[in-house]
Amino acid sequence: MESVKCLIIGSGPAGFTAAIYAARASLAPVLYEGIEPGGQLTTTTEIENFPGYPEGITGTAMMDDLRRQAKRFGADVRTGIVGNIDTTKRPFVVTVDNGDVIEAQTVIIATGATAKYLGLPSEQKFKGMGVSACATCDGFFYRKQDVAVVGGGDTACEEATYLASLCRQVYLIVRKPFLRASKAMQERVFNTPNIKVLFEHNTAEVLGDEDGVTGVRLRKSDGEEYEIPLSGFFLAIGHHPNTELVAGKLALDENGYIVTVAGTSKTSCEGIFAAGDVCDPHYRQAIVAAGSGCIAALDAERFLQAHK
Repeated sequence: MESVKCLIIGSGPAGFTAAIYAARASLAPVLYEGIEPGGQLTTTTEIENFPGYPEGITGTAMMDDLRRQAKRFGADVRTGIVGNIDTTKRPFVVTVDNGDVIEAQTVIIATGATAKYLGLPSEQKFKGMGVSACATCDGFFYRKQDVAVVGGGDTACEEATYLASLCRQVYLIVRKPFLRASKAMQERVFNTPNIKVLFEHNTAEVLGDEDGVTGVRLRKSDGEEYEIPLSGFFLAIGHHPNTELVAGKLALDENGYIVTVAGTSKTSCEGIFAAGDVCDPHYRQAIVAAGSGCIAALDAERFLQAHK
């Protein structure tokens, strides 16, 4: 059985940053890329808020840069999906879908989170062409334009108010006859003149052409449908942390995110660390994920030094 000091699961900014730091610390990390090599960023067209790219960069190109940087320092980047981790003893035994079985002294979980979508084919068709699940990431591209946000919770209200500071008109599409957000967030929405809340509305279709989103067809609770022209369509109906692998093995919060010791990447299992969106329900930004990947690698290195 192959034995490694540090095994990293996931290949977004958190996973690759952890690999860079672990490799430079001579931990010879092995990284499995998982189901979506490059993570969520590969579905983003342009990234303008990651330091070091003054002209902006595509998500795919940035992840290629991070991958090459990790490999330059000796990280072993592999294709494969980790199917099981035996956390009952250390070293941990990790099984990969290609048949690999690895003994790992430390494990860094950086499997990310997946944005929830409505499930419309048109939504997938225009993903990255006007359809987005991150207003902070992509709102800048829709300055002085009309956009819509789907959702009725705190996140949706937060995204709507953020977009209202950039865009001409923001439509908040809410399925129910009320907002689920906190009273403070509701007041912010209702007191923002360029946010129009559309209660008891569902999205029937995202409309567009070869250049991207051009509008949305809405369905009211009585079945009546009508169209609104707009350039951006933002989903804010929640994220699903990719924690199936560790469910029942690590402490998770009520929404399924990995619980870490405050200020560290340490999980409830000694020797297993978490980084990125898999343990971050609040920020979900590439730069934050990268920083937490650094923390996880440093924590793993210190753990190995203490357990020689």
